[in-house]
Amino acid sequence: MLKPIGEGNSRLARSDWLGGRKKPPLLRTRELGYGVLERLGFGNRAPEATGLPGAMLSEVLLVSAPGKVILHGEHAVVHGKVALAVALNLRTFLRLQPHSNGRVGLNLPNIGVRRAWDVASLQLLDTSFLGHGDSAALTAKHVEKLKEVVGFPKDCVDPEHLAVLAFLYLYLSICQSQRALPSLDITVWSELPTGAGLGSSAAYSVCLAAALLTACEEIPNPLKDGEAAGRWTEENLELINKWAFQGERVIHGNPSGVDNAVSTWGGALRYQQGKISSLKRPPVLKILLINTKVPRSTKVLVANVRSRLLKELIDMNQHHLNALGVGHASLDQLCQVTTAHGLHSKLTGAGGGGCGITLLRPDVERPEVEATKRALSGYGFDCWETSVGAPGVSVHTAASLDASVQQGLDSL
Repeated sequence: MLKPIGEGNSRLARSDWLGGRKKPPLLRTRELGYGVLERLGFGNRAPEATGLPGAMLSEVLLVSAPGKVILHGEHAVVHGKVALAVALNLRTFLRLQPHSNGRVGLNLPNIGVRRAWDVASLQLLDTSFLGHGDSAALTAKHVEKLKEVVGFPKDCVDPEHLAVLAFLYLYLSICQSQRALPSLDITVWSELPTGAGLGSSAAYSVCLAAALLTACEEIPNPLKDGEAAGRWTEENLELINKWAFQGERVIHGNPSGVDNAVSTWGGALRYQQGKISSLKRPPVLKILLINTKVPRSTKVLVANVRSRLLKELIDMNQHHLNALGVGHASLDQLCQVTTAHGLHSKLTGAGGGGCGITLLRPDVERPEVEATKRALSGYGFDCWETSVGAPGVSVHTAASLDASVQQGLDSL
């Protein structure tokens, strides 16, 4: 039997709440646990905002975060110069579904990952080395210890293992404030290609951090009645970004922090020597994003530029990058195709293949855009018509998501 809630252990009927005759009790998930709240009929959250059962948030949490492109400075930034990074309106979407089956599941349909764990088994793991809510404490030794604790090979560096490891780190770290780890299923689906230098891992980490912090009531759900989407406050975004950066550390080791910052705040960011600042009122620019599908190593390309060191502006920038040795025949072909249609392109990211962007000026006619896309596809390139300057991490209603996103989240 559940003990009655309220002063003097007397029951407080919902009719009393709704009629305003008595003040509703303040229920906290941390105090009662998810299972108790579900049995009480509150879903996975207590009605803390107003005390009314109808004001509680939906059991399902839907979060999205954008990718990123580097407009200028992708290699100069390594040598202390300014880089300009902008949020790409291709997004990663996460659905968090709380339940009470004693399991936690992770589904990543883009990379074919589907894993599940018993909460009771995870609860028994010695995770004291992770600290207590300290999002700045992660080191390489912690990552290696986490691999050992969860039974991963010491030398695992493939994207699938690292994505799962980042999830487990954030889940175990953020949710340790709960009396018991929560049962939930998380599915993450992305419009972003992986391994293309578009910040897909950062968008993944930002979505995980935002969803888990919200589910554990470390930050409130900002979605208001009647709104299709909501954004967190600046203070809450700072916390999301700190935890997302730790997820990026699990995946990349020593990231700059630019990708997760762009994915958190959106818009455009200026980055120089470790300092990140937002640009006020960045323009929303339409672009073509082209993936040459040529694999490249960021580490090798950055090292090559360093060894060589003892703009129309977009065109000039691309020529400079070629001179630094980070161009590629596929990127040259991309630029030739778009130039033939009166457009201007450059690589984005490390270069050596990967992706390029083409600026779509407001005066470009629709037939010219379509012809350019067909020509690029003819060379085997993937092409997206999108924009930069997109909003950062957001929470959504299910009805506001496109059918393609819903289908992606439903694919297992």
